[in-house]
Amino acid sequence: QVQLAESGGGTVQPGDSLRLSCAASGGTLDYHAVAWFRQAPGKEREGVSCLSTTDGRTFNADSVKGGFTTSTDYKTVYLQMNSLRPEDTGVYYCASEPGRWVGLDVGGFSSWGEGTQVTVSS
Repeated sequence: QVQLAESGGGTVQPGDSLRLSCAASGGTLDYHAVAWFRQAPGKEREGVSCLSTTDGRTFNADSVKGGFTTSTDYKTVYLQMNSLRPEDTGVYYCASEPGRWVGLDVGGFSSWGEGTQVTVSS
């Protein structure tokens, strides 16, 4: 089971872009489902973007379509976030699960990072 560590969070202004990274250790992300989730204060964790390194499938939540993209080089997972809005503020987590496609089911992932804070504010 890989261990995950996010980085790249920070405070940005509305309309800015930010790229988050999630480094895997103890293994690579070949044949995995990988995903990004976020959690705003007082709200449940929600799925943002995911992909499968097994078959190349990708999926983005409606709330971020057109603005967020997940990619990976099998050692690091990236979340490119463009045109950020204040409602994108939250702690962002990456997650992985070997083998099968999981989509954005928070209960389907066994490995999680500690999270990185993203704040979008003018």
